[in-house]
Formats: sequence, structure tokens, C-alpha cells
Amino acid sequence: MRIGLAQINTIVGDLSGNRQGILDAYATLVRQGAEIVIFPELVVCGYPPRDLLFRKRFLADVADATNALAAAMGDVPALLGFAEANVSGIGRSAYNSAAFCHRGKILHVARKCLLPTYDVFDEDRYFEPATEPSFVEFGGLRLGITICEDLWAHDLVETRRLYDLDPVKQLASAKLDLLLNLSASPWHLDKNKLRRTLVSDAAKTCRCPVAYCNSVGGNDELIFEGRSVVSDANGQLIAGLAAFREELRVVTVPLAKEISATTSTERMASTTPANHATYAQAELADVFDALVLGVRDYAHKTGFKQALLGLSGGIDSALVAVIAAEALGAENVIGVSLPSVISSQHSKDDAAALAQRLGIRLHTLPIAEVVAAAEGTLAPLFAGRPRDTTEENIQARARGLLLMAISNKFNALLLTTGNKSELAVGYCTLYGDMCGGLAVISDVFKTQVYALSRWVNREREIIPLSTLSKPPSAELRPDQTDQDSLPPYDVLDALLKGYIEESLSRADLVARGFEATVVNDAVRKVDLNEYKRKQAAPGLKITSLAFGVGRRIPIVQKYVS
Repeated sequence: MRIGLAQINTIVGDLSGNRQGILDAYATLVRQGAEIVIFPELVVCGYPPRDLLFRKRFLADVADATNALAAAMGDVPALLGFAEANVSGIGRSAYNSAAFCHRGKILHVARKCLLPTYDVFDEDRYFEPATEPSFVEFGGLRLGITICEDLWAHDLVETRRLYDLDPVKQLASAKLDLLLNLSASPWHLDKNKLRRTLVSDAAKTCRCPVAYCNSVGGNDELIFEGRSVVSDANGQLIAGLAAFREELRVVTVPLAKEISATTSTERMASTTPANHATYAQAELADVFDALVLGVRDYAHKTGFKQALLGLSGGIDSALVAVIAAEALGAENVIGVSLPSVISSQHSKDDAAALAQRLGIRLHTLPIAEVVAAAEGTLAPLFAGRPRDTTEENIQARARGLLLMAISNKFNALLLTTGNKSELAVGYCTLYGDMCGGLAVISDVFKTQVYALSRWVNREREIIPLSTLSKPPSAELRPDQTDQDSLPPYDVLDALLKGYIEESLSRADLVARGFEATVVNDAVRKVDLNEYKRKQAAPGLKITSLAFGVGRRIPIVQKYVS
């Protein structure tokens, strides 16, 4: 069977734009010979719609859009993810559903069984679960339909214990010819291998091929990388689609009864993977592509054509500038150097060299007079008090003031440049360097920033080598370095990963070999600075647990472990 996979990028709530994208993809795949076309989860309205589902007209408008799409489908059936109103009067107001459309009609509706409610997911807030998965009979074939999480009640998945049913095992006795899965599965590091295993094992369990179609694109903090896959009945990969890119592809799938009739040699020949070049690319390439996609979609989907950032001459702003230039084009990126009286010449030189190599605009706005004016105004009130971090923060806030003014005047999206290590321990200034609309690398630890920057330079020097080699510094006082206030980043990042992403206690961290004084200081800083993170710009998620919607720690709390 020739299956058309429509790995497309949609915008949440853009029913008209999504409809056109769906129709265009359908027409293209039909021309390429598809016998069925599969779209991602909730493709009609975009994922995740969140509280748009509570708007009075939203579900009715989604129904109208879905019916209009069904009416446009011809001889080749299409499977569309949509939000379906629950008219029973019992339970949540909506279902997460899939419409099987053929010759102008919706012939069958399948509903999602497992509703993830953990990390960034809160589907139980909105959707009523189905009690069992369904299948549709078409053209003499029995096609099973599952939606995203329905594949995840698997022994390898920690969250499987949240569910008391397994849709894949329920379908195993249905004698399926093909299992279809519509997904909107957000990406994070190390997820693709697990997802691939789930698809493979679902094929073995149901003894039929599996076609998995995933969303691609950035929606707020979440990045969907695509990487749709098709597996044969033996669980062997037939095709892997592009990562972090749209792709429309027709994959010829040997059906279960055909597989059983072949020799083992023929089986192997039929499942030689046809993977896109990016399907199994290196981890750092994944991170870079994810951040580029996240910036591009956040900007374009919110109406920005230009991006703006402060170029300090440091490693973080350099990496963000490279990502922005790749995402939006160098001609659409504005760099601003904001030197103070303390700023070193090498930092100013590095900022200029980077801008030149990237081909982005660079403006230099010294902040000495702004800082002096603020300090002069405050002098009578501060009389007799020693200088401390207050004056250092005035510098950061002067920069934030100017950058926000430029953002307003030129309608440019201001990108913040703080990394996860800094945001974790509060090594950042509220209303200063935290000003902005998108925190590009807020889920990238400092050690990862260096690794990614070296990867950027793998073929030629883009980020100045001096930026990579000099000690990191905020340059808020003479001869300052980050390590005046923080442990070495390789130590700090490992500690923070354990505390934040693995939820380890202080005792656990000490047992891992970290010094107790270092652990106590770092953990105290993480906890004390929750209020800053609640006011930070949304950040792009690349790890299993990022600051943002997936991490809900109270600001006011006294728990000590």
C-alpha cells in the first residue's frame, strides 16, 4: 500500500491557513500516487490548542473546518486530526479525534484513549478519553487508528503506569492490516530512539506495519521535529522522514499478509530504510536545527520579520546571533553592542568580528551616560551606602531599556541570550538582560553552549576563537569572571541537571560526589530565583525538563530535601 505522510507545519488556531496547507499537501501526495494520506494529531486546529478549546465558538469552528476538508477529499482517503465536541453532556467538552475522510464524507471518527497529563501536557484538562481504540474497514483492509500517546503505554516508558489500558495491545487481536498513528510529539534530546522503539514494538505486537505521522514546527516553547516513520510488520524501519523540516512523502508499505508470504531475505529487502539525510543526524545538529526552527516559527507565527539582540562579545550572545541569522536571514537580524566603561576592548572587537562574519547589522550604543544619569538620580537616596550588585544591575537594566526601545521602534523581536545554567541560579538581571520576547537558549546549559558553538565552527571560524577561549564574564565590574560567583560550569551543569531534570535531593547529589557546600549553595540559588523565572520570556524546550510550562514549582515554598 502506498501511504502518503503529510508532515506539515501548522499554526495553532489558524483554521483557514491550516486548511489550505492540508489541501495542498493532500493534492501533492495524491499526485505522487498515495492510496491514503495521513496527517498529524490535531492538524486542523494546531497543537496544543490549550484554552482555545474553551472559547465559545472554537469547537464549532473546528467542526466546520473539518467538514469542509472532508468535502474536498476525493477517491484517496485522508486521516485528519481534529478537536471534536463532546455532545454527550458527560465528561470533558471535547475529544482528541481523527476523522477518516473519503469522497466528501467523514466515514469514521477515532478518539484518543490515553491523555498525557504530565510535563508540558495537560490533555486531561480538555479532552474526554476513549475507552478503546478503533479501526476502520476500507478497501478490504482493516486499518487501526491510534493518536500519539496511545503508543506510549509501553514498559520502557516511565509514565505507562498512569494508564490502566494499552491501546496497542487492545488492537493486537483485531487482525489489522495496518496501524496508523497521528502524533504531535514535542522533541527533546534522546527522544527519537525511544519513539522509534515504540513504533517498532507496536508493529510486532499488532503483527502489521505501522505508519506514524508527526507534526513539525515550533509552537511557543515546544518544538516538533517531525521524523515521521514507517515500520514493517517485523518492526523494521522502512522510511524515516526529515527532522525539523516539513516533508511530504509516499512510502510503499508491504502489508502484513504480504510480509508473511515472503522469505526472510525478501523481508529484509523490503525494509531497507529510506531515510532523509537529517533523520539520524548528530545530536548537536539536532539541537541547532531545533533552536533555528523554534526561533523562525516563533517570530513568523507572531508576525515578526526582524530579530534583535545585544551582542556582548560573549559566547551566549554569539551563539544566539548565529541561530537568529540562520533562522531569519542575516539581513533581518540587528545586533547592538552596548559597552559600559567597564567593557573590555576584546569583547567589543569580538562582537564586531562576529557581526561581520554573519553579515548582520551592528550598532554601538555606549551606556555610560545612561548609567551615570541613573546613578546620579539615585545618589541622594543611596548616600553613605557602599556600591554593590545594585550598581551592577543598573548597567544591565540600562541595556534592557535601550534594547526594548529599539525593539519597539523597529518592530523587531528581542531575543534574550541567557543560558539554562544562569537562569537556574539567578545569574541574570530581572528587567535587564532578561528583557525580551523569546529566550532562545534558556534550556541550553553553559557547557552545551560551548559544545554547540564549537560545532558551529566545525567547517570555518564563525564565532571568534577568542570568544570561545576567554573566561566567561558578565563584565559588570573590573576583572569579573563567572567563576567568582559560581562553580566551574562542568561541575555546576552536572549538579543542576541532577537537581532540575532528575529531581534529585541534596543528599542524592552529595552521594554522587558533589561537595555538600557546593550543592547547598547551588540548590539554594535555584530555589530562591524561581520568581525570576516566572517573569522570564518563554524559552525553547530542548531537554526532558525545561523551565516553563512543564515545571511548576511554587515561588513561595520552604521544602528542603
